[in-house]
Amino acid sequence: MTTIAQLVEVHRLAVAGQEAGIARDAGNRVAKRWLRRSRFTDVVVLANATLTLGPYAAALHDLGAAQASTGQSRQALGTYERALHLYREAKDRAGEAATLGNVGLVYDGFGDRQQALTCYRQALAINQEVGNRVNEAATLCNIGALYNGLGERQKALTYHRQALTITQEEGDRAGEAAILTNIGSVYKDLGEWQQALTYLRQALPIRREIGDRAGEASTLSSIGSAWRGLGDLQQALTYFQQSLLMSREVGDRPVQAVTLNNLGLLYQQAGDQQQALTHYQQALDILRDVGDRPVEAVTRYNIAMIHRAEGDLDRAISELEIVVELDREVEHPDLASDTAALERLRRERGEAP
Repeated sequence: MTTIAQLVEVHRLAVAGQEAGIARDAGNRVAKRWLRRSRFTDVVVLANATLTLGPYAAALHDLGAAQASTGQSRQALGTYERALHLYREAKDRAGEAATLGNVGLVYDGFGDRQQALTCYRQALAINQEVGNRVNEAATLCNIGALYNGLGERQKALTYHRQALTITQEEGDRAGEAAILTNIGSVYKDLGEWQQALTYLRQALPIRREIGDRAGEASTLSSIGSAWRGLGDLQQALTYFQQSLLMSREVGDRPVQAVTLNNLGLLYQQAGDQQQALTHYQQALDILRDVGDRPVEAVTRYNIAMIHRAEGDLDRAISELEIVVELDREVEHPDLASDTAALERLRRERGEAP
C-alpha cells in the first residue's frame, strides 16, 4: 500500500516533470486525507502546485475546502465557483453535488440562508439521483444546521436524524461525528444540557479516532457550552481552552471565533466583565474578517449587554443598532427580541438624569 509520504513525493516529481495526470491523481489522494486531518495549510500548497499544470476541478475543490476551513470564505467561494464550472463542463454530477454543498456552507456562514438552502437542495437532489448516500447525509446535516440557525429546532433534528441513520448504515465515521455534534448543538440551543452532552460525548471519541482535529475543536467547544449551561464554569473553561488551542493549531478561524465568544459568555457569567469584553472583541475581529454575520450579531449583542451593565447606554445602543441591522440581513430568529431590547435601552437613555 502506498504511503502518504510516497504519494507526496510522487506528486512533487510529477509536478516538476509536468506530468499532469499523475500529479492530479496523487495530489487528490493526499488532499483528501490531509483535509480529514485538518492539515489545511499543506492542502493549499499541494492544490496550488497541482493547479500550475492547468485547471483541475478536484484541486480547486480541495483548495476551496482548505480556504473555507481557515476563514477565507470569500476566496473559497470564488474557488468553488471555478470548480463547479469545470465539474459541470465534464458532466461530473458527484463533483457538482459536493461543490454545491460546500458553496451552500459558505453562504450559510455569510448568513444568506436562502441562497444556502438553494445550493443544499440542488446538491441533495443530485446525490439522491447518483446514489451517493454519504454525501446525501452530509447535505441533510447541512440543511439541519441551517434550520437550527433559523431557530427551527425540531425541523433541524428531523434532518439530522435522517442523516445520522444514513451515516451509521454506510459506516461513515467522520459524517457520524459531525452529525452527533450538530444534534448536541441543537439540544444545547434548546437548553437541554444533559441531552446535549449525551450526543457530544459520542462525537468526541470518533473525532479523535479519525484524527479530525478541527472537528474535535468544534466538539470540545460545544461540550464547554453545555457545562457552562449546567453551571460548572471550571469544567467549561477547561474544554474551551482545549478547543481554542486546537483550533489555533489547525488554523480554523471560525471555530476560534465561536470559542472566544463562548469564553466571553463564561467570564460574563462569572462576573468578570473586562475579561468577557476582551474575548468578545477578539471574536468580533475574526467574525468581521471571515464574514460570519449571524455569529457577529450574537457577539455584538453580548458586548452591548456589558456596556449596559456598566451604565454606558450610548455604546450599548450603538452596538444593538448594528445587531438589529445584522439580524434583518440574515433573517435571525432573535430579530424581534433584539429590536425590543434596543427600544428598551432607548427609553432608558431618555429617562436617565
